[in-house]
Amino acid sequence: MAENIKGLDLTEGPIARTLIVFALPFLAANILQSLYGAVDLFVVGLYCEADSVAAVSTGTQVTQIVTSLITGLTLGSTIIIGEHMGQRDMEKVRKTIGTTLTIFFFAALLITVLLLTFLDGMLTLLRTPEEAFGLTREYVSICAAGCVFICGYNAISAILRGYGDSRRPMIFVLIACIMNIALDFLFVAAFGWGVAGTALATVISQAFSMIAAIIHLRRHDFIFDFRPASFRPSAELAKKLARVGLPISLQELAVRISFLYLTAVMNGIGVYSAAVVGISAKYDVFAMLTATSLANALAAITAQNYGRGRLDRARSSLSLSLAFALCVAFAFWLWAQLSPETMIGIFTDDEAVIAEGIPFFRSCSYDYIAVTLVFILNGYLNGRQKTIWTMISCTCGALLLRIPLVYIFSHAFPDDLGRLGMIAPTVSALMAAYTIAYVLLEGRRNGKDSGMFP
Repeated sequence: MAENIKGLDLTEGPIARTLIVFALPFLAANILQSLYGAVDLFVVGLYCEADSVAAVSTGTQVTQIVTSLITGLTLGSTIIIGEHMGQRDMEKVRKTIGTTLTIFFFAALLITVLLLTFLDGMLTLLRTPEEAFGLTREYVSICAAGCVFICGYNAISAILRGYGDSRRPMIFVLIACIMNIALDFLFVAAFGWGVAGTALATVISQAFSMIAAIIHLRRHDFIFDFRPASFRPSAELAKKLARVGLPISLQELAVRISFLYLTAVMNGIGVYSAAVVGISAKYDVFAMLTATSLANALAAITAQNYGRGRLDRARSSLSLSLAFALCVAFAFWLWAQLSPETMIGIFTDDEAVIAEGIPFFRSCSYDYIAVTLVFILNGYLNGRQKTIWTMISCTCGALLLRIPLVYIFSHAFPDDLGRLGMIAPTVSALMAAYTIAYVLLEGRRNGKDSGMFP
């Protein structure tokens, strides 16, 4: 069978060029994917009231739990496929793809049932403002119904990236993004469906993108044919996927829980504070896109090079990723320091939201720099399948540092959003410090090949 879709060999060629060529589509895809929530919030803010903005903000926090779990598992698939690609073991690549897709189908069904069953309890724990409670439930319920498309869409993208193809996932997300924007304006502005319209737009666009991806890959003789007989999970590979992917999912879940707690605290302060956190979360995503994109690209690059025995290339890729990501993070930090009102003003013209958001944006923006270090280092360690360490690191930061600090600060300074905004960068700085220490100490213990830099 002719395999017309070829992956990029990440073990050969100039290191900087390989990193840029592979990571840029990652970045473009993540920018486009981030537009889902951003456009939802923008359109709702443009045509609806503050309660709808708060509903989408809080609802997005809930759906991001699902997304975090999914992306953690899919990154495990990317890493394992990358390892087998580096080893040139194409049969294991096929089996890993079939195992991944089968597991994710059943995982999607389970997540949907659990989310719909415990939704009201989750929203209550989040202290969702009463005026936004019903709208938030409506938003999350519709998104939950489309979980199978979210899982399938992310799984296919992760598989292709491990295969060495980051360009097609970018194209698939572009299709979804264009459709999502068009449907947002159609459903909200034209039909007046409000929060429900934004959720429907997201689900429909992701479903269309997933189906289009499968049709495209089948027509171009991809290494996996998507026939029912090919969906045979391998017990051995399922265990390996669980060993590598589950720790990543658990760390993402721990981080998300800690931010949900922050959301609950801010919701308790009032609807304007809830809107501030929602808008800030969108900028967190955009400001950290370069770091998260490079971290995920670095995981695939590291996996392929470790599979091939090219340890020097993995370490060089780490150094270059840190340099690129920190430059972008600094630019966003500078914007937040000099003109936070323009950042908030893109999403809302409500003067009360802008006034409350300025001190929060100025303080929390330090996290753009601190968390960049954490993301890049974790990407490198994930590519080496050191996912147990990254899970311990992120879980400790989220549950033992962030949540206690939010509790202490929210009681000591309940009306000081500037102080609350300093919690995230403080935690990220501590996490970066002990992750750097771990990498350096491991390098000394195991010799130069395990070091941090070439």
